[in-house]
Amino acid sequence: MIEQMLRTPLTELVGIKHPVVQTGMGWVAGPRLVTGTARAGGLGILASATMSLAELEKAIVEVKERTDAPFGVNLRADAGDALDRCELLIKYGVKVASFALAPKQDLIARLKDHGIVVIPSIGAARHAEKVASWGADAVMLQGGEGGGHTGAVPTTLLLPSVLDAVDIPVIAAGGFFDGRGLAAALAYGAAGVGMGTRFLLTADSTVPEAVKQRYLEAGLDGTVVTAKVDGMPHRMLRTPLVDSVEESSALKRLGPTVRRTLAFKKEAGMSWRQMAADGRAMKHASGRSLGQMALAANTPVMLKAGLVEGDPSAGVLASGQVVGIINDLPTCEELIDRVVTQAAAELRRLGGLVV
Repeated sequence: MIEQMLRTPLTELVGIKHPVVQTGMGWVAGPRLVTGTARAGGLGILASATMSLAELEKAIVEVKERTDAPFGVNLRADAGDALDRCELLIKYGVKVASFALAPKQDLIARLKDHGIVVIPSIGAARHAEKVASWGADAVMLQGGEGGGHTGAVPTTLLLPSVLDAVDIPVIAAGGFFDGRGLAAALAYGAAGVGMGTRFLLTADSTVPEAVKQRYLEAGLDGTVVTAKVDGMPHRMLRTPLVDSVEESSALKRLGPTVRRTLAFKKEAGMSWRQMAADGRAMKHASGRSLGQMALAANTPVMLKAGLVEGDPSAGVLASGQVVGIINDLPTCEELIDRVVTQAAAELRRLGGLVV
């Protein structure tokens, strides 16, 4: 691991060496990937949305046994057991609580009272303003280039709008994969970058090798944004399954949706009452329609089929557009070392342009 070369508000806030964040990707960001990132000096974030409470506790313990470096956990603020999950972070002294949706003000306060850094993900400047006023320590934004659930505004426009709106550290995600991107984000005024697809395609990722090769074969036009999988815009690799879903009618999607909802209920061990309560909370938090809430149960099951079971014919493969220019599978340490080294070199070069 290289020595620290870049000091930013993010490295100071969290206590990491390098301003590089491995995002909390469901079924991907498990203990092995998070440990690899943390040991390399970046901020690894466990994805808890696809874990039960017991699985999350086991994953936290596993990471802490492997490294004493800071790491984080990504949480669903609208989950029925969100408070219990936050108590796990407090119990084990996890450094960062990352949220996919804005947590309530009292939850932010409780986490901060125990020294936990709170970093919600946001998709607009107004969202950043809201969570900053509630006490969030930093925010992570994702531009439209990013994988998974995403918006339409590109990072190059979303980032400056958020930086102009808040005075807390801002982490930029969506379209980053190398040191040039990190240097550009820092030049904008960001405190670091978040990368998902780039970390998915590492030797430390547990995604099946055959699926990784599927990603590596994709071109810059190899992803598509569709709302037909779970009711919200979702960027993923183009596959025959995704193409068939895109072309199908709502009636034809009803049967598979019901089957996947039942599969998710069984795997998660949730009662119908719990699922209904979670659905109502998600609807309130995100403004989704009831139809979209029914589709939302597709996501964890279909992602697992592709990213864990290695069957793209039965699942989806979330991906950012950067997949089209990634061509190797380094370790987390190799990746972070070269990203930071290149960024530092680019920033020195740019400094020489100033008259």
